[in-house]
Amino acid sequence: MSCTGLASKATFLLAASAIAFSAHAQDVGEAGQEATDSDVIVVTATRRASTVQDVPINISAIGGVQLEERRLDNLREVARAIPGVYVVDQGSRSGTPIVFRGLNATGLGSFDGNNDGGGTVATYVGEIPLYIDLRINDIERVEFLIGPQGTLYGAGTLGGAIRYIPARPDFDGVSGEVRGDAYDYASGGGISFDVGGTVNVPLTDNLALRASVDYLEDQGFIDYPFAVQEVGVSNPDANPADAAAFGANLRPLSDVNFEKVISGRVALRLNPVDALDATLTYHFQKDETGGRQFSQRRLSNYPVEIGKYESALRVPEPNERTTQLVSLELELDLGFANLVSATGYSTFDDDGNRDQTDLLIGLEYSYEQFPEFTAFTREVSEEETLTQELRLVSAFDGPFSFIVGGFFNERKQDNVSTEFTPGYDQFAVDEFGGVQLRPDSIEYIAPFRSRLTELAAFGEFSYQLTDAWQVTVGGRYYDYSLTTAAAVDLPVFETVFNGRDPESIVFDFEPGGQKDNGFLFKFNTSYEINPDVLIYATVSQGYRIGNSNGTAACPNPLPDNQIICALPNEIAFGPDETLNYELGFKTQFFDRRLTLNGAIYYIDWSDPQIASATLNGQSPITINGNGAETRGAELSAVLELVEGLSIRGTYSYTDPKLTEDSPNIIPVLTGNTPFDNGFSDGFAGDRLPGSPKHQGSLFVDYKFPVGDNLNATLSYGVYAQSDVATRTGERGASLTLPGFDQHQASLGLKMANGLSVSAYVDNLFNEYIETGVRGTPAFDKSVSDINGDPVYVRTYGTFVAPPRRIGVRTSFKF
Repeated sequence: MSCTGLASKATFLLAASAIAFSAHAQDVGEAGQEATDSDVIVVTATRRASTVQDVPINISAIGGVQLEERRLDNLREVARAIPGVYVVDQGSRSGTPIVFRGLNATGLGSFDGNNDGGGTVATYVGEIPLYIDLRINDIERVEFLIGPQGTLYGAGTLGGAIRYIPARPDFDGVSGEVRGDAYDYASGGGISFDVGGTVNVPLTDNLALRASVDYLEDQGFIDYPFAVQEVGVSNPDANPADAAAFGANLRPLSDVNFEKVISGRVALRLNPVDALDATLTYHFQKDETGGRQFSQRRLSNYPVEIGKYESALRVPEPNERTTQLVSLELELDLGFANLVSATGYSTFDDDGNRDQTDLLIGLEYSYEQFPEFTAFTREVSEEETLTQELRLVSAFDGPFSFIVGGFFNERKQDNVSTEFTPGYDQFAVDEFGGVQLRPDSIEYIAPFRSRLTELAAFGEFSYQLTDAWQVTVGGRYYDYSLTTAAAVDLPVFETVFNGRDPESIVFDFEPGGQKDNGFLFKFNTSYEINPDVLIYATVSQGYRIGNSNGTAACPNPLPDNQIICALPNEIAFGPDETLNYELGFKTQFFDRRLTLNGAIYYIDWSDPQIASATLNGQSPITINGNGAETRGAELSAVLELVEGLSIRGTYSYTDPKLTEDSPNIIPVLTGNTPFDNGFSDGFAGDRLPGSPKHQGSLFVDYKFPVGDNLNATLSYGVYAQSDVATRTGERGASLTLPGFDQHQASLGLKMANGLSVSAYVDNLFNEYIETGVRGTPAFDKSVSDINGDPVYVRTYGTFVAPPRRIGVRTSFKF
């Protein structure tokens, strides 16, 4: 079955079905049931409790029942049910960019282990801003606010915001759940499993405890057949077709992209009087991965064929991330208003290795001359964040209502990137006139420290002009201050060639930073034509702060030897902003059996932040482009055809592009060798990378009784998207990822005693799906070592989605 053929057919099918009757469960709890009071998903993204249909902005929500029934375990899976939302699935080792409405200007190859989801969408755990690719267990709902949300949610909401709402402790009685999942990939080496449990215990009439813990062990499916036996000793470019050379130098590694995740939460809720509700929560998640979800099947310069789920990287690239959050959420009923306080303290620790060989070969410093040359980088990062929000939400009757508040955020970062080139010091002494060895093999080390302090005051004021017509205006004043310190040292070069102490590391920290303040506004109005038809219009702004690039400034004049430094225009980058214009509708028909919602929008993006690299040393940096825009349309609905049979689906069209020429934003190879590094310009009208123009989903569920105490659910779903540009304007010999459609099916049984069992198949037709890229086909070049033997550059490859997965999931609730 052709992936591209099915994708094109599915795109037209989804567009037609979405317009006619298709389906996204926005206001329905149990799929296929009419939205009664017990089924309606209540959301609080506007800082007030309301339903999705009643909130006059573009918001989607998926409740706990749907999360469980549709086996949505992470944000990548949840996002496929939300129109206008695209999450780039690059696996857990690499970054997972979140793109709302096409607002991404960075080429897909530039995301690697980022801890901000791409930076244009803010994520919240409860009331606390925190980026985390959260394992979705014991979650009450996930809310998506589509479009810039600067007034209520502040920085990082250029495209919107996502809120994970954990289930709170319950005072009604002891309850809990035990859950488990076992599955196997069509390509892979063993059974993966995911187990966990939740318990809720009322300690007194007004004090309750809720705790959950889950453990995932995914066996992975990516192999590294050509990893070296020993870094700096083995020849990474030994011919794999030569059995003797292979055995002496290379070793195959299987299922390198394995993943182990332990996550948990403990919450204590106190309700001493009716007017006060307080919840203290500790969240923990530790992710351990063995390597990238990365295939180099497209690599053309390697001497043997590389398989679909194989990589030609030389060393494994393990990574370990630990996120912790302590939060205290208080709500006090003052009668005329509710006073809400949200305090959060979080830490993030990241420790990982990367194969750095290809980057160093491309710097033209003769590393490739060393026949046994393999380089790797260790990156260690620590973040510490304290946030406090205090807001007052009116609760009195009348046409006027308000939300006012203040926000404080302090984030400290301490990062160190260290590159190792084992064995190169001896080679340099033997061949290049080096004077001594460097025992620790540290070729490059770059610490970076930053401290961000942000203050904001915000408010929204609404007035009900008539029973049907309301107007809301809002604003946010923000003020931030950022201080940074960065340094770079090249110990191997300084020790081997300049005779510096073999154990010395010298840092000359370059201070940096920036300050900025500004005002954001929002205007919203809606008109309720009847209780089932609402139309609205919104104008809103979003912004993102700037930062230092963490690379030391270049000396003047530049030396002739190896150097990694930033030119004046590369030292820092400024903030960017979005301005969103949107018209939308929310409707229900046929006794609310059909819910059909939609929106059209235009977003102007000023000074978009774009990933790039320094001219000297190709160190990753961010720069500002000159202007971009995106426009599009979104549709979603849910239809109950007959009792028990429901259809849900989404369709979105997104058209993002540059509006002004932007010089030097696309890293390219300008010649016939990997040494010819340069940059290409982006031009007005160029398509932005990182999201499809057409995207849709269609899900069908049929629920029926099997006996007095047993109900069954048959489900079938398809997600489809058109192609994705990986670089701006599809320039620089870049790959455009082909569109695809992905199918899933399941059969579930639910018993009256709380036991549920589900058998499922994901990626039913075992499609090979490419989701991201590193490099371009232009990188498929080879150079020679000192003996004239070939050295294969292995930059180019694609990130891939998992192959077919077959599993069984069980849970028991009590």
